[in-house]
Amino acid sequence: MAPQLAWIGLGNMGRGMCKNLVEKGNLDKPLILYNRTPKRADQLAEKFGADKTTVASTIADAVKDADIIFMCLGDDASVQDVVNAILEQHIENKLIVDCSTVHPDTTNLLEKQVTAAGLEFVGMPVFGAPPMADAGSLVCVIAGAEKSVDKVKPYTKGVMGRADIDFSGQPAGNATLLKVIGNTFVLNMVEVLSEGHTLAEKTGLGVDNLHSFISAMFPGPYAAYSQRMLDGDYFQREEPLFHVDLARKDARHAKDLAKRTGTNMPALQVADAHLVKVQEHLGDKGDIPSIYGAVRQESGLTFENKE
Repeated sequence: MAPQLAWIGLGNMGRGMCKNLVEKGNLDKPLILYNRTPKRADQLAEKFGADKTTVASTIADAVKDADIIFMCLGDDASVQDVVNAILEQHIENKLIVDCSTVHPDTTNLLEKQVTAAGLEFVGMPVFGAPPMADAGSLVCVIAGAEKSVDKVKPYTKGVMGRADIDFSGQPAGNATLLKVIGNTFVLNMVEVLSEGHTLAEKTGLGVDNLHSFISAMFPGPYAAYSQRMLDGDYFQREEPLFHVDLARKDARHAKDLAKRTGTNMPALQVADAHLVKVQEHLGDKGDIPSIYGAVRQESGLTFENKE
């Protein structure tokens, strides 16, 4: 029999990951859903049907019958609060899998707390935007005790993701360490695209010509973010795909690691400064590609590239 799964946290990423668990995870029991705002859990359960999902009203209800508990939450404090609530139930022989992007110190501390209480723990942050979560094409980074990681793998490659980065036998925090460093690549990519498109517009080359080069030379994330910039998607979304607050949280974690290790990361400093301007201009609608608007504004153009 397949283990009973529970999922805590139904943001942009969590919803897509749950979709693929339900559709491709070979579950023989309904996936238990819990979200701090019940409406999201209710909406997802209605979409999938009562035979595929069930909604828990509390964390205690979500975990009591679960064998594997997945979490995908917004920040370190939320993850710690949920783990504390789980540990208050005095349960053992369950596996907690954290898919959140948090500081590696947080992950390592959680691993110690959880395993000391008689449970298992795996760090499993993912690379990819919400559309990739929905399509089941994420890259899953998995770290923790080998026997625990093996329990998670049936739900990663081919279900929630297209590939695994397997850190079996390594501290769980190595997964979030890679995730934090990896996200600096995303920030720097968006910064470079923003500067390039702004220069192309101001020199007269034109953003469409530059986008042709990007699509030919750097297909994939570069081309996708470039297209979002040209379409004006970077300021028009009501619900951001990569919220500016989460991007700044990831940048803070990376800057903390850089400071503690004596690593110079000037590109990250520049991108984070532009995220501050995004927050000032767009508030809660700010997205990571909104950096384009901040670079435009600094260069004497309007933040928005379309009326």
